Amino acid sequence: MDSVDAVTAADHEHAETVHRGWEDDAVPALIRYGKIPSLSPAFDSDWERDGHLTSAAHLLADWCRGRKVAGATVEVLESSGRTPLLLFDAPATGGASGTVLVYGHLDKQPPLGEWRPGLGPFSPAREGVRLYGRGMGDDGYSVFAACLAVELLDTQGVPRPRVAVLMEASEESGSPDLPGYIDELAPRLGRPELVVCLDSGCLTYDRLWVTTSLRGNLVATLRVQVLTEGVHSGDAGGIVPTSFRLLRRLLDRVEDPKTGEILLPELHADVPGFDGSEAVGPWEAAGYFPAVPGLAFAGDSEAERLVRRAWKPALAVTGIDGVPSVRDGGNVLRPFTTAKISLRLPPTVDAEHAASALTSALTADPPEGASVSLQMEAPASGWASPSLDDWVAEALRRASLEVFGRPPGALGEGGTIPFLAMLGERWPGVPLVATGVLGPGSNAHGPNEFLHLPMAEAVTVATARLLEAAASRVGAGEAAGRSAPALLGEGTDQPDRPLTS
Repeated sequence: MDSVDAVTAADHEHAETVHRGWEDDAVPALIRYGKIPSLSPAFDSDWERDGHLTSAAHLLADWCRGRKVAGATVEVLESSGRTPLLLFDAPATGGASGTVLVYGHLDKQPPLGEWRPGLGPFSPAREGVRLYGRGMGDDGYSVFAACLAVELLDTQGVPRPRVAVLMEASEESGSPDLPGYIDELAPRLGRPELVVCLDSGCLTYDRLWVTTSLRGNLVATLRVQVLTEGVHSGDAGGIVPTSFRLLRRLLDRVEDPKTGEILLPELHADVPGFDGSEAVGPWEAAGYFPAVPGLAFAGDSEAERLVRRAWKPALAVTGIDGVPSVRDGGNVLRPFTTAKISLRLPPTVDAEHAASALTSALTADPPEGASVSLQMEAPASGWASPSLDDWVAEALRRASLEVFGRPPGALGEGGTIPFLAMLGERWPGVPLVATGVLGPGSNAHGPNEFLHLPMAEAVTVATARLLEAAASRVGAGEAAGRSAPALLGEGTDQPDRPLTS
């Protein structure tokens, strides 16, 4: 190994300290958090009355108050009408200056279907290195990773800048409450030297992964109504058009029903710097997703599938109303069908422009005179990372070598984190790092979600290394050079790419 790659005994000691912190302190508290059904407001309209989001915020705040961090303050902000926000604010140490902002969220997705025997969305269970439960990896773990990273440096006397950890409670609803809190906190936070987002994912569990892009998202509710009440299907069948068929026709305006390709040109973008010829390492869609045997994936190669995941638009119907269960379905021609749709957008597509195109496509010229309505949630634009400053890339590389003995990989993620696009606009030029724990089988938003504990420890070490590097860089706010995140299995700088090679 050269001097850059050398891993010292002290490095191994740091990793062991982080491991003990997770096992002895973080995991028990995370299990308590996992029992709280703190659903995001989009899935719990009575969240304020139910109090689960507030309970989760205060539980995490109490844990934060127990950290060995001198001078740290812990607050739960609760502005009227907004979901709570947890702020852990640790002053700089060792003469360092500047601020690093670390982001996560504490709200959760709903249970979504049956979990396997022995597991439940709000009944945390551990199996080896996996901690099952809703919100464990998405994204309750993040506050533990951030605070343990701060505590690690402080107990070892390593200088670091001021660290502000924000845990919002509306991310799964598109972060509608976050801008107001950021505005409120702006005079206190100032302009950070670095922003670290811990709400992203990893392609494998054998190295640290850095996110190079995230897709945007449009969420809408489409309702097609043909009758004021249901009627006997034998009476109306063949005369009254069914609402399900008309809904299907409307969706066919947006998505090719045979291929799944999105038909609206406003929802597409050019894919930068990737021609599909690179190898993709150990990633395979068949091993990443819980697919039924024999399922045919879109894309002719694993490389193309990674491109589709990161840079192509895609439509999913995520909910349906007006349709009874099979057991309860009688011979009735139903009066309406309502579908909730989620449309992922390439990182560089303007979400507002895409929303206008989608609205026009779905509401113009209703088929067969049906009543068609569309309710659009706030559009969320995607994010494409600029090249990382050298000091940031080196800190991430160092952390991956410490924990895994391998350099980090880089990938474009298919999900959406509104926070990054928001802060990229607010603080242009500030380095934004996104990483996380959501990898193969972790199934965020689905049944049997789990946190991969070794990856949580790796992210903790990475956060500590980023804080340490931010304190030691020369000339706060001044880039000392830029490089792309290290690519899978390689240690030299590479051209910008949308995903791993």
